[in-house]
Amino acid sequence: MLAFGYSLEYRGRDAFVDEIYIRESHRRHGIGTQTFAFLEQECQALSVRALHLEVEHRNASAQQFYSTVGFHDQERHLMTRLI
Repeated sequence: MLAFGYSLEYRGRDAFVDEIYIRESHRRHGIGTQTFAFLEQECQALSVRALHLEVEHRNASAQQFYSTVGFHDQERHLMTRLI
């Protein structure tokens, strides 16, 4: 699921990958790579300038995957306050 916003830092519309999950038995078959290629195409069509996601610090394999599909660590901490 994508959630859309607007970012002054990125000079326009941005999106956040709010949820993505691929069953462990289906991983390493190209599904994630295809999914992110699709998301990039759709974001370009929607004039999205930046795509964000969050990953747990301890999930090194997910971090490695996201890096291979073009995501970069911004060396920031996501902070949340529940309302």
